[in-house]
This record gives sequence, structure tokens and C-alpha cells, in this order.
Amino acid sequence: MSEKMNRLEFLKSLGLKGASLLAVYCAGSTLTGCINENVDPAAGGSTADLTLDLTSSAYSALNTVGGYVVVNRIVIARISQTQFAAVTQVCSHEGKVKVYYRSGEFYCPEHGARFATDGSGLNSKGSMGLKTYQTELNGTTLRVFG
Repeated sequence: MSEKMNRLEFLKSLGLKGASLLAVYCAGSTLTGCINENVDPAAGGSTADLTLDLTSSAYSALNTVGGYVVVNRIVIARISQTQFAAVTQVCSHEGKVKVYYRSGEFYCPEHGARFATDGSGLNSKGSMGLKTYQTELNGTTLRVFG
């Protein structure tokens, strides 16, 4: 029968050298600490519900096909005169918050992951796809939810 070990017992079992190495590793990776960057903050049961006024200068890029904005780590792009696409800004390849919209697709410059407007992967780096959100245009108000 296996027993669970608490954090303190685990660190003690590593000894001084092992615990020091773990501390340096966790604190040294761009000073982000021991976090799981692959966790999408917009996923996991939480939902988004954004209302964007397209007459506002903050969202004026969405008045042009091919334009995009990033709001609350969601990339929202105008993909046609009548359609929008919205995906998480967190890349599924390595959890980097770098996804943006270009040339009719979503792209992460970190390692070249590419994604279709429906969030599906277009190459091996993007094979896990992206979390997508629904969009609804009503006059000059765009709702992003899901």
C-alpha cells in the first residue's frame, strides 16, 4: 500500500542538495516559479462573457476584416464581413500567452504553432488545438462567450 507524502517530507527526502536544486529550478525559470503554464486560465469550468462596443476606439480593429484584439487573454478576430472568431491567447503547445491572428489563422510565434479559425491545429505544433469561444454580433455590439 502506498502512502502519500506531504511537501515537507518530500523535500526532506531529497536532502539539502536535492531541495536546493529544486528551489533553484523553480525560481530560476524566468522567475515564474513552479507553475503549470499549460493551464488555460479561461478553461476549467470558467466561462467568458464579454461585450465589446465596436464603436469604441479600443475595439476599432474589429471593424476591418483581418483585424483583431486581445481582451482578457482571448484573441478576437474579424474573419469576414459577418463573422468573428475567438480563441484563447494561451498556446496549447507550451502554454505561452502569445497567440495572435495573422493571414486568416491564429499563430503562436514561440515555436510556429498554427491554428484554424475554428481552433483546430494546422501543423504538428498546433495539433492540440485552441479553446474557442462563441461570438454573436448585434448591430455594433459583439458578444464573446462560452
